[in-house]
Amino acid sequence: MLKPLALATAALGLLAAPALAEESEEMTRGEKKLAEMLEGRVAGEPQSCINTFGSRNLMQIDNTALVYRDGKTIWVNYTRNPDSIDDSDVMVLKRFSGSSLCRTDTIELVDRVGGFFSGVLLLDDFIPYTKVDAEG
Repeated sequence: MLKPLALATAALGLLAAPALAEESEEMTRGEKKLAEMLEGRVAGEPQSCINTFGSRNLMQIDNTALVYRDGKTIWVNYTRNPDSIDDSDVMVLKRFSGSSLCRTDTIELVDRVGGFFSGVLLLDDFIPYTKVDAEG
């Protein structure tokens, strides 16, 4: 699995020799999907909480990350256990605050077909990605 920095580098289309030397394995389908979503965007300062209004914009990318779209910003949470992310599971959010999603919140996974508990996602910081302004 690619590390967030290498994934962000790939998403920006930058070929950094150290990152390529460090990451010799191919990108997974989920990493490719996320790289496409983040193309032309730069990472901002990680945040422990983000404001959310419902969970309609929260998307799972298999074995890679959770993505939340908020206007022009795409927030990415790589989680502490990305291998547990499966878009065939339903996410049940257990929030400690009303309108924010924080790294201290938990997300229980429930099998979409059988309805049984299938795991828990442990959140990490949320990284904002915004489009690069093309000047000149």
